Amino acid sequence: MPAFQPDVIVTDLRMPGMDGMALFRQVHEQYPTLPIIILTAHGNIPDAVAATQEGVFSFLTKPFDSQKLLAEIEMAIQVGNANETDESTSTKNAWRKDIIGCSPQLENLLLEARRVAPSDVSVLIQSPSGTGKELLARAVHDISHRADKPFVAINCAAIPESLFESELFGHSKGAFTGADKDRVGMIEEANGGTLFLDEIGDMPLDVQGKMLRFLQEKQIRPVGANTQVPVDVRVISATHHNLENSIQSNEFREDLFYRLNVITLELPPLAERREDISLLASHFLRQIHERDSNCVARSFSPQAMALLTMAKWPGNIRQLMNVVEQVAVLSTTPLIPESLVLRALKGESNRIESFAEAQGRFERDYLIKTLQMTAGNVTHAAKQAGRNRTEFYKLLHRHKIDPKHYRIAAKAAAR
Repeated sequence: MPAFQPDVIVTDLRMPGMDGMALFRQVHEQYPTLPIIILTAHGNIPDAVAATQEGVFSFLTKPFDSQKLLAEIEMAIQVGNANETDESTSTKNAWRKDIIGCSPQLENLLLEARRVAPSDVSVLIQSPSGTGKELLARAVHDISHRADKPFVAINCAAIPESLFESELFGHSKGAFTGADKDRVGMIEEANGGTLFLDEIGDMPLDVQGKMLRFLQEKQIRPVGANTQVPVDVRVISATHHNLENSIQSNEFREDLFYRLNVITLELPPLAERREDISLLASHFLRQIHERDSNCVARSFSPQAMALLTMAKWPGNIRQLMNVVEQVAVLSTTPLIPESLVLRALKGESNRIESFAEAQGRFERDYLIKTLQMTAGNVTHAAKQAGRNRTEFYKLLHRHKIDPKHYRIAAKAAAR
């Protein structure tokens, strides 16, 4: 079920169960840039001041003037969508065309990315390997004002330590043995655009110091050169490491971490966005069929797709792509059978789960089902499950399930 993100929320202050400020705080925790307007018949100036200090967009006292409310809503939408244009939906979404999925987790992440993109602040993408960090970095670049300038990606884990400085900053002729001509480094190649530093946690410590200086001064000195070169780039970095642990072990500079980590975007692992697995698998299969005329596979059998959906995917999207390529090549029928998927997964989906694994999977699926049936109403869901609200909330927290997603999705489906 697709998620729906409103442009603005208008709520009353006094309501049964939860008042408007409590609602604001819960929404604001998950969606800090979503404008919220509060209406009240009980308001006074201290209430309004306190509310706006917390981040409420507007605080109107009843009876309110309808034109005033409409003006506030229009202003809130303009603020929330300051960078949107009147382009068609397909054109507006072109920046995210390579990112496949509709899960609430992904939609919320892309909303954050869209709001971050127009600025030049540094962004750190934190997520496990194989989740699509470079695709997200490219998407941020493509919707920024730098979109018509270069996007230069560097895999820090793939560059030999002895060549790192030269690759990043360039070198002058004669700087070292074999430097028979001047060479522009990758930072300078990205001038005017975006520099993507993948696996930043693998950058050598001595190069980290030079990178910090570049971020502070916006200038580089190629190896062997006597002059500084001004460079204007937006830096997006990514890692699957916990950089805070690397700081503690003196493997990563704390000052560089704070320079890179102005905004953090977290791509969820594939196992936490199972709604997207069928979309991704079908997308990869279409791509294979388009480039390989010998591929007879057109779709997955229901049993095969069920196996894909329930697999663990420790390798995330990269592993899913590998499995789809394997079964597409081996399939002799348009409908890919369950047996090929089992073989590609090396029996992972066929093994007997431990009791704890089975219980955890059942709990998560059960919680999601009850929230879908009750449109995200935790009180009703807990009642159906025969549990009190406190216990039900603890279960949701344990499985990292946010009921807000299901309330938003239910409203979107009702439209």
